[in-house]
Amino acid sequence: CPSNKRPVPAGPHGKTASQKLSTYGKLLREKQKLRSHYALTEVQLRFIYQKSQAGQAKDGDRLLTVGEKLIRNLELRLASVVFRSGLAPTIFAAKQAVIHGHILVDGKKVDRNGYRVRPGQVISINAEKSPKVAEIASKANAVVPSYLEVDKPNCKVTVLHEPQLSEVPVTRGEAPAPAPRQQGSGRGRASEEAPKQVPCHVDIMSVIEYYAR
Repeated sequence: CPSNKRPVPAGPHGKTASQKLSTYGKLLREKQKLRSHYALTEVQLRFIYQKSQAGQAKDGDRLLTVGEKLIRNLELRLASVVFRSGLAPTIFAAKQAVIHGHILVDGKKVDRNGYRVRPGQVISINAEKSPKVAEIASKANAVVPSYLEVDKPNCKVTVLHEPQLSEVPVTRGEAPAPAPRQQGSGRGRASEEAPKQVPCHVDIMSVIEYYAR
């Protein structure tokens, strides 16, 4: 059979299809996956990395790694919290909801996607002023990590604490992600996976290595 003698796959790109990614290519792929997941520009992600690299931060008595600081800075962006909590079905819908003034932080309108939410703050949607957005949020069926507490009927979410790497579903390589829990009709944390929340696993250390090159 002629196909058994062919040294490369058939097709115009056969010669390149069998080539493995270079080390740089693998690092770039992980960085692009992270960028895509949070819907950031290259400038935005690089800025967040540089911010995470600067200074020191502690979790109790332990110094945080650059990877931990990077993920915290990404996850605690207002748009990320809105998406992760299920107040919006996608990260793009979350960004639009924030920009158009549908999102409140501690009862005050915040229209900056990059606003960094602090533990203890409450993010909500005013159902009277934004009925359609609130209706979509109330019907959401999202995977909510344990650092967020969701009050689904009232379209509210509270940030309980800064996220650990093991609590963030996007990370891979530094810590295993725990099994999520199911979101009830009232206050609670979710576990049933929403159809539009496609799992994305990124080796965060590869992202750090990419920017450190």
